[in-house]
Amino acid sequence: MKIASLFAEKTVFSFEIFPPKKTSPIETVYDTLEALQDLHPDFISVTFGAGGSGNGENTLAIARRLKERYGVLPMAHLPCIHYNKAQIDQILEQFQENGIENILALRGDRVEGLTPTTDFNHAADLIRYIRSKTGSFDIAGACYPECHPEAPNMDTDIRHLKEKVDAGASHLITQLFFDNDSFYDFRYRAARAGVNVPIEAGIMPVTNRKQIERMVTMCGASLPRKFTKIVQRFEDNPEALRDAGIAYAIDQIVDLVTDGVDGIHLYTMNNPYVARKISEAVGGIIKAATKC
Repeated sequence: MKIASLFAEKTVFSFEIFPPKKTSPIETVYDTLEALQDLHPDFISVTFGAGGSGNGENTLAIARRLKERYGVLPMAHLPCIHYNKAQIDQILEQFQENGIENILALRGDRVEGLTPTTDFNHAADLIRYIRSKTGSFDIAGACYPECHPEAPNMDTDIRHLKEKVDAGASHLITQLFFDNDSFYDFRYRAARAGVNVPIEAGIMPVTNRKQIERMVTMCGASLPRKFTKIVQRFEDNPEALRDAGIAYAIDQIVDLVTDGVDGIHLYTMNNPYVARKISEAVGGIIKAATKC
């Protein structure tokens, strides 16, 4: 099933998980899958691993298990900056052989010590290449509500986003953000630029201060005053900060769904407890919004 078709029917609710570190067996993620599958997300995306390196074997194995054992629609991440066309062809062939129809096409992070290839400089290049090779895949793209850290300004970033859509991206998933007004402004500007595909809002429930610092460094998300007050008040109480982070994410989601967002993509950080608390809190709201 192609994920793009879901947006015409409902407010989409999905999760992201990641394979275990190279030092851990893949089985360590299966407990997470067991705990998430009964929450009935519309799909679960599986990242490609740290830095987008390797051959994606764990990504494929997890995606296949989601589909075959749990009946959950998988989406496989596919970065391109460190891969040539022959390597991408091999990965796509493996996806096809295993019935993986949905891909999140990414440039990916630069890996220290690895030289980027010249076949794919941007995600739009990968999307265009996949579309030229086969129509078997539904391809999603990523976007940044507060501007990609490497883009000089938002107008330039949205022009690049339009290139992804023109290349064949059928829907988009945002990087995490904590200020819904930033998302609303981005959505308006994207639509004005001709980006006319569904946009899922990426929400990460923050459960510890180290996680906040890492994510902000990586993606440049701004921290609203309300959010920073929560962190400052509860940073020395891990359980309270976790619960406050869950509550903040729920508040974000309720506001987004009320405003007619196309979907919510929950960055679970492989934490079933957090995913369950949020799913139970917003499930009825998302269903009600779908009926409107």
